[in-house]
Amino acid sequence: MTKIKNYLSLVKFAHTIFAMPFALAGFFIAVHQINDFRWSLLILVVLCMIFARNAAMGFNRYIDREFDAANKRTAVREIPAGIINPKMALIFVIVNSILFVITTYFFNENRLAFYLSPIALLVILGYSLCKRFTSFSHIVLGIGLALAPIGAYIAVTGTFDVLPLLMSFMVLFWVSGFDIIYALQDIDFDKSLKLRSIPSWLGVRNSLLFSTILHILSFVLVIAIGLIGDWNILYWIGGVIFSILLFYQHIIVKSTDLSKINLAFFTTNGIASLVYGIFCILDLLI
Repeated sequence: MTKIKNYLSLVKFAHTIFAMPFALAGFFIAVHQINDFRWSLLILVVLCMIFARNAAMGFNRYIDREFDAANKRTAVREIPAGIINPKMALIFVIVNSILFVITTYFFNENRLAFYLSPIALLVILGYSLCKRFTSFSHIVLGIGLALAPIGAYIAVTGTFDVLPLLMSFMVLFWVSGFDIIYALQDIDFDKSLKLRSIPSWLGVRNSLLFSTILHILSFVLVIAIGLIGDWNILYWIGGVIFSILLFYQHIIVKSTDLSKINLAFFTTNGIASLVYGIFCILDLLI
């Protein structure tokens, strides 16, 4: 049991809350359109999300273990703290990657999800290497999480559609924006090791401006999704709450006061994701 808890902590399993509601929203958009709900498909979508995220987070912790050990904030993580052996962490990543690809194969009424699964893995694993050569790793992370709604939709229907695609772009801008805010706490460390990020490149004030612009784009897409989709009042309630929380983090995190970054990153965005996803799904079901 302790080992399981250690691995759940390694991948910050609780943070699945950021992407899972959007995967489920994509799933239920597909179900609403084809009018065919099946528990087996829902379980497969959830498993894909879990395996993909485990692989991505596990690889991030494995590949960044030396950086984490040198950073006072992250030195307590499982690998630098000696709780989990690096070799075992790598095996964990490989196993979850294989399970992800295998799971996509069982969407046996279409093969598109299976064919695209290696590309999805390349994106979500590749994010961890980006800070070594580009300041736009936050965008790559956003793309990784943005695969959730469109990926779930494709898994059910075997096709692309504008609504889940717009939702994916909304997630892309939302995640990229809040990851820039989160990266502010490592700005000095990144500069010292010449690791690239928006904060280490643009500085605190301009990074917050960049994040704000991304979140404005996300807000615009919340509205666009509402106007284009077949939604009722529940969607708009969820969209309004999501948007309020989206901009609330820019009120509590200022260039002169970064003390509330964790509140903005974990609590505010976690609640925003849950609320938006739940209201989307309820709107489709009721």
